[in-house]
Amino acid sequence: MPKIDFRSLKNRSEKEIKEAKDLRELNEVFRKYLGKKGEITQILGSLKELPKSKKAQVGKKANLIKKELKTKIEEKNKELKEKARREMEKRELIDVTVPAEKIELGHLHPLTSVRRKVEEIFESMGFSVIEGPEIESEWYNFDALNIPKDHPARDAWDTFWLKDELNAKKLLLRTHTSPVQIRYMEENNPPLRIIVPGRVFRHEASDASHDVQFYQIEGLMIDRDITLANLKGILKTFVKLFFGEDIEFRWRPGYFPFVEPGLEVDIKCLICGGKGCPACKRSGWVETVGAGMVHPNVLKAVGLNPKNWQGFAFGMGFDRLVMTKYKINDIRLFYSGDLRFLKQF
Repeated sequence: MPKIDFRSLKNRSEKEIKEAKDLRELNEVFRKYLGKKGEITQILGSLKELPKSKKAQVGKKANLIKKELKTKIEEKNKELKEKARREMEKRELIDVTVPAEKIELGHLHPLTSVRRKVEEIFESMGFSVIEGPEIESEWYNFDALNIPKDHPARDAWDTFWLKDELNAKKLLLRTHTSPVQIRYMEENNPPLRIIVPGRVFRHEASDASHDVQFYQIEGLMIDRDITLANLKGILKTFVKLFFGEDIEFRWRPGYFPFVEPGLEVDIKCLICGGKGCPACKRSGWVETVGAGMVHPNVLKAVGLNPKNWQGFAFGMGFDRLVMTKYKINDIRLFYSGDLRFLKQF
């Protein structure tokens, strides 16, 4: 049997007992030294191998350390149990006079808030809110809107095409909410007065004023004697109610294949005050609304006679409305999930 360093054994075991943080660690120390295969137990079990002259000496020292360790383990056990009891009482103690933790309520995303405001304004002018699918067929997204397959206007939209087809028709993620106008006119007879809010998708590079997804609202009004004067009156009312009476805006000619004639409404950039910045493409103006009189071919596509019915359509992006109204200079902030940005609204 090799020589045993009882002093080192005693110091080491007492240190581990002292450093035990909980009952589980203390139990591990007990097993290490006093368990069935513990160091001291093994020393006592090997006494029979020692000569008579050493057996009494080694046995006496081993039993003395065993007794001291048992005493220290019992004392540490009481200390840890008392500590655990105090912590439990502390957790269970409820001071009813302490104010409750504040519950932080969520709030609407700025795009949702603006959508509700826009819908409220148009509903006050007699428009109904209609929604439709985000996955569309080529017919509803392009063909029925007077954008045939070889028309150069299709290049204006970088489309997310889908692999699946429906009734031999190609499917895509809609590039605008205008397809819902077609769907609604197929199922409902004039006079019509609707707005169509929703999310749209374009396969294009992201920058301060563009993203692969954004929100639009389309408007449609069909009756027998609708003119550009009605369109300008509706849009002027909307712009004034949404931005305020002192907002500066301008009309200019615009081209869209589903309207003729077409026009656009630009709002003076509120971020830079018209001086030019990334949000307004350095022009000082933000393209806000595209509009015009519904093209006769669109009316024919849904079975309406252009000689009997006419009307206007318009479209605008929620994102740009919010950016203009709240002077936000980057559209990507809406989809970043950054709470520092969202908590400002």
